[in-house]
Amino acid sequence: MNRVVHPIEQESFRRLRARLDTSHFPPLTRAVVERVIHSAADLEYASDLVMDEGELAKAHNVLHAGAPVVVDVEMVAAGITRRETVCRLKEAKSGPGLTRSAHAIRLAYERVGPGALWVIGCAPTALEELLTLDASPALVIGLPVGFVGAAESKAALRESGLPAVSNVSEKGGSAVAAAALNALLYHPLSMPEEKS
Repeated sequence: MNRVVHPIEQESFRRLRARLDTSHFPPLTRAVVERVIHSAADLEYASDLVMDEGELAKAHNVLHAGAPVVVDVEMVAAGITRRETVCRLKEAKSGPGLTRSAHAIRLAYERVGPGALWVIGCAPTALEELLTLDASPALVIGLPVGFVGAAESKAALRESGLPAVSNVSEKGGSAVAAAALNALLYHPLSMPEEKS
């Protein structure tokens, strides 16, 4: 099913591309970079985001084949507009050495098992917990925000070797994490040559 793009969104992307040349990025990387920038009106994401086109292509395929999508918080789920998501935060409980967000990741893994796409935009402890599991994710969009643990958890994600979208800085958040997944959802299954 084709997505109808609102004229305001079309104009926003036109202005983005007038201010930043994204034509050198491969197709899926470009889609993620542009949608994240669009969600935050922050051009610095073009040099802050870290991802691999081959990993995005594999994730794109399994996403469109119906792989489950897990989110850390309802705010991320609210931003993902074309796919049901799994969020177990309401059932999670904190305990000694375990945040509620980390427990929610454990509960979600019990439900979905390996091969899911994980979208973490709020809690660094959720991303840290995911890295302790043998989750074999199709992709981890790890974009938690904050001054405590966010940059460190994203660095650990990159060092893990898991297929990932992350960023180097402390920036992030639910909107940008959802935007990164939406970029893959909205991108067509057959990827024709991109126009500048």
